[in-house]
Order: sequence, then structure tokens, then C-alpha cells
Amino acid sequence: MIAELKAKMAVMERRLAEQDRQMAEQNQRLAELEARLRINSSNSSRPPSADPPSAPKPPGKPPTGRKPGGQPGHPGHSRPRLPTNQIVPYLPSHCEHCQAALSVEQGPHDPPARWHQVAELPEALAVITEHQAHGRRCAHCGHVTWATIPAELLAHGFGPRLTGAIAFLSGLCHGSKRTIEEIFETLLGVRISLGSISNAEAEVAAALDQPYAQVEEAVRQAAVKNADETGWARAGRLCWMWMAVAAGAALFKICAGRGRAALASLLGQSIRGTVGSDRWTAYGIIDLLARQVCWAHLKRDFQKWLDWGRETTEIGQAGRKAVERLFALWRDFRAGALDRPGLQAALEPVSQDLQAALEAGLSCPNPKAARFCRNLLDVYPALWTFARVEGIEPTNNLAERTLRLAVIWRKISFGNHSEDGCRFVERILTAAQTLRLQKRHALNYLRDALVAHRAHQPIPRLVPTGA
Repeated sequence: MIAELKAKMAVMERRLAEQDRQMAEQNQRLAELEARLRINSSNSSRPPSADPPSAPKPPGKPPTGRKPGGQPGHPGHSRPRLPTNQIVPYLPSHCEHCQAALSVEQGPHDPPARWHQVAELPEALAVITEHQAHGRRCAHCGHVTWATIPAELLAHGFGPRLTGAIAFLSGLCHGSKRTIEEIFETLLGVRISLGSISNAEAEVAAALDQPYAQVEEAVRQAAVKNADETGWARAGRLCWMWMAVAAGAALFKICAGRGRAALASLLGQSIRGTVGSDRWTAYGIIDLLARQVCWAHLKRDFQKWLDWGRETTEIGQAGRKAVERLFALWRDFRAGALDRPGLQAALEPVSQDLQAALEAGLSCPNPKAARFCRNLLDVYPALWTFARVEGIEPTNNLAERTLRLAVIWRKISFGNHSEDGCRFVERILTAAQTLRLQKRHALNYLRDALVAHRAHQPIPRLVPTGA
């Protein structure tokens, strides 16, 4: 009887232990599901447009008491006076004071005319030039001799500026091929096929081959740069758009993967300079002292652990406190209230407090939070590079803003179908964002590049020599 009771008790104990294990797993899963419900743009990389109705509203700005619109004393933004194609004069006939007749011709004491300009579109914007090869019949033998249209004219049906406009509408305005087709017919008065648009993109990609290589070399050699990546699609398969931005140059590259090989193809096998990035594992090939981890991402991560509650609250609170102190000091530094040695000294206690909190978090009952603390401690020196390296900021916002053009294009176009399409995307984005950083006009550059390409001459540089 005793043996039977012991056996039953052992069975019951095993069942209770199994039930306790299942209950712990269910509680953990319930906590994770509840945490997912609390995910929003403030504690993750989700955009605000994806926030659920239950998400907390972003803090609004307090009312200033001023009326909407331009404030007294603000600089004016009136339309500049443009070159005119036509002038319509309005002349006074009689003096409004004494009724005397006034001269039609402007006298030496007359003031300059007041002006008002009205801009309008003509019925068709494109200028069509028809090249005609005439034939002449010989009066002696009857043979017809034809003139020859130059081969360089026969090679193209569209001029360089119009071809550049196709790439401009596609790469900078995210127009689909059918949208570009409609714009050309209704606005320019030029009928164009979808195949002609693809051919124009291919020609622009070829014209940008040398400038693209120049930007690639400039970014790789830059002492300070920021990098980021986002998903792309090629023939329906997932690939990745990588991007690196330095002073006056932005480089885009579509790669099959998101790993270290892709990063090396972007920045070179031997990565030079200091790189700002997020905490994606591919950036682990960069020396920690030559890397800056983005604090904007960390801010959202710490908020996530704060929102999770219970055992992760202390990690979230310590992290948010460090974020607030760090950005306050960074604002003082940028405003000139702190020099670099002062910034480094003021950040020292922030670093020590956060490190202590992360080390304490290694024993957190939540395994994901403990792993987060471990991963952050592994890259801890890269959190503070901005304090000692000139030109590096504590966030990766520059890269994210530069990559935004590609993200919007991806959401509209869903990627490319071919390798040639990917090459066009890489090169037009590289040219567009590089020119924006330099405050240069993209359409004018594309025209000049196509003119040089068609004449087999050197293409104008995208980056200055020696940059």
C-alpha cells in the first residue's frame, strides 16, 4: 500500500510539475502577446501610420497664442521675377491730378513700371524638330540622290533633356511607366510607348556608370558616413537596398542579401572611416571604436521595455533616463554651451549608470530583455563614438532620411523585374540624393550627362575631384 501511494504521489508530482511548466509557458506567451498589442511607433520601428487606435497619441505642442500663418518680422517668400516671353504694357493716358495728357514714351523722370507676372503652360511643351532627308532626281540620267540624316540623330528619338525628364519622373517623382506615358501625352504633347520609357531608363543608367563609380569611391574613402538598408524586390524575390551617405555623396546598392558580404560590397572589403548605423548584426564587421550605434533606435527599445512592465521596468527606466540626459547634453554641445571635452566629461556618469543597469538586466527573468542587455553591452563602446569623433551624430537619422526616397519608391513600385532595372534604380537614386545634398538641379545634370554620353565624351562629375 505504501509503495502504491508513493507511486501515485510521484505521478501527481510529475503532473503538477508539468502543469506548472505549461502554466509558466502560457503566462510567458500571454505576456508576449500583451506586449505585441502595446507595440506602436514610440517603442518600435513601425511608422506612425501603422499605429492602432489604442496607441498613445504623440505629445502635442503647447499653444503659443499666436495666430496661424506667417508671423510679423519673418522673412518674405515672394515669387521671384522670372524671364518673360511676352510683355503686355498698361499706360496711363491722363494725369489723375490735373487731367493733362501723358506721353506714351517713358521719360527720364518716370518711375520703373510696376509688374505682375502670370505663368501659364502652352498647349504642348515639347519642341518637335523634324529632320528631313530630301532626294533630287538628276536631270541627265534620272537617278535619285538622297541626302543623309546624321547617324547621331537617327540613334535617338528623344533629346537629352526629354530623356532625362523620363528618369527624373521615374526616379525622383516615383511615377510608374503608365503615369509617365500619360504625362508625356497630356502635358508635353508627345506620345511615348512603355518600351521607350524602359529604353530611356537604360540609357540614363549607362550614362551614370562613371559618376556612380565616383560616388562609390568618395563614400568609401569618406572619414565619416552613415549606412542603412531596407527591403527591395527583384522579380518577386526579396533582396535588399543598401545605402551609405557621406558629406555631399549618397550611394545606393541593391544586393541579394542583408549580411556582411552585402555591407562589404557597399563600403568595400576594408571599411574606412567611422560608420553610423543601427544594431543590425552585419555591421559587426566594423571595429567598435569606428562605429556609432543609433540612439533613436535605442530610445524606442527602452520605451518598449518600459511599456512591457513588471520585470523589465527598471531596464526601460534606466534607458530612458540615459536617452534624455544624452540628448540634452548633445543639444547643449551643438548650441555651443559645451565643448567636446565638456561633452565627454558630462557623458561619463551617464555611461556608467547605463552600464550598471544593463549589467543588472543580465539576470532579468525575461529572456528577451536579458538578451537585449547582453547584445547592447557587446557593442557598448559604439554607443559613445559621437562624443570623440568630429562629424558623427548620436543617431542614424541622416541615413534614414536619405533612404526614405527608396522606401517610398519601393512601396509604390514593388521593386524591379530585372537586373537592368535594379541598375537604373541604384544609379538614379545615387545621382538624385547626391545632387540634393549638393543643392544642384537633377534634371540639368541628367541632360548634361546624356549630352556627354551621346557624344562619347567624359561625363560631368557627380562629386568634386578629390572629394
